[in-house]
Amino acid sequence: MSTPVMQLFDLTGKNALITGGSRGLGLQIAEALGEAGARVMLSSRKAADLEQAIATLQDRGIDARWVAADTSKPDEAARLVDETLHRMGEIDILVNNAGATWGAPAEDHPLEAWDKVMNLNVRAMFVLSQLVGKRSMIARRSGSIINVASIAGLAGNSSHMTTIAYNTSKAAVINFTRALAGEWGQYGINVNALAPGFFPSRMTQGTLARLGEDALASRSPLRRLGGDDDLKGAALLFASAAGRHITGQTLAVDGGVSAVLGG
Repeated sequence: MSTPVMQLFDLTGKNALITGGSRGLGLQIAEALGEAGARVMLSSRKAADLEQAIATLQDRGIDARWVAADTSKPDEAARLVDETLHRMGEIDILVNNAGATWGAPAEDHPLEAWDKVMNLNVRAMFVLSQLVGKRSMIARRSGSIINVASIAGLAGNSSHMTTIAYNTSKAAVINFTRALAGEWGQYGINVNALAPGFFPSRMTQGTLARLGEDALASRSPLRRLGGDDDLKGAALLFASAAGRHITGQTLAVDGGVSAVLGG
């Protein structure tokens, strides 16, 4: 007998750890997983932001809690995993969403800024995945890891975009996803990536102010930017039994931008 489709998307009894979860795309993903029944642990650097996010989730009836941590520091990443395991139990879903960007022409890009972007966007993702895999998922032969990449990792920059470190890091996220999926499939762990297009957020507000919403939306076949609900379905697919036969994949959620650009 096949499983009823809504049951495939049910996350009741699952625990999800979401980095960069206090706002933007991370909070949107937390809403999706929590509304599907998962208990969620949010992490970011600032306690005040996390408290506000938790209040938002709890108003929706979601079982949510938080740990402030800078996951670019391995000892803080380890503390985050320790506290999550202690306070929630096994980690069924890991969402590597925390990220940073830096705008500067390639010829003038500061090395310390390059390292900051790479440490958070790539190294921290590896460290957390390794910790969660070794301490929770591998032994149970079960788990879902969702890495938040970007369509910036699918293609190069045009001349008006000066984000070489960010683009490079997100391309690394995409191939990290493929490589880890290949290694950990034997343990029943699914590893996939979401590649959002342009979503208004604190990170993108400078680009939005410089180029304008209409100009950015005009690049999309759907003629719109990403909204507050547009990442939820894809995240839930990757986190749930509905996506259990999908691994090593990157799904662009971008209104069709990468399709017409050949990304």
